[in-house]
Amino acid sequence: QVQLVESGGGLVQAGGSLRLSCAASGRTFSMYRMGWFRQPPGKEREFVAAISWSGGNTYYTDSVKGRVTISKDNAKNTVYLQMNSLKPEDTAVYYCAASARYLSGTYYYTDTDGYEYWGQGTQVTVSS
Repeated sequence: QVQLVESGGGLVQAGGSLRLSCAASGRTFSMYRMGWFRQPPGKEREFVAAISWSGGNTYYTDSVKGRVTISKDNAKNTVYLQMNSLKPEDTAVYYCAASARYLSGTYYYTDTDGYEYWGQGTQVTVSS
């Protein structure tokens, strides 16, 4: 089992920045990939960014490319999501996700199907 705890959400004005953190505990040595998803009000959960645990390969949804960076600190078992130039449409609950399943292919990085562990979420609100 892997436990994930997100932090760093909050209220920020448009154009501002936030850094989300996701601390993993438990069987972290078995993890293969981690990702961030978000769920805007009244919408489905959607992919934001992902990173492979060992190789550092990264993936981003088009709407955040150039504004968002995913990174990890293996020593701290923590994944970060640095978000810059935030827009009101970035408002959502942000969820950290992890998987220990060795499933290759971009699909498993960018879809909820690729993850079996989820955090509780952290609210990000961007005011205009």
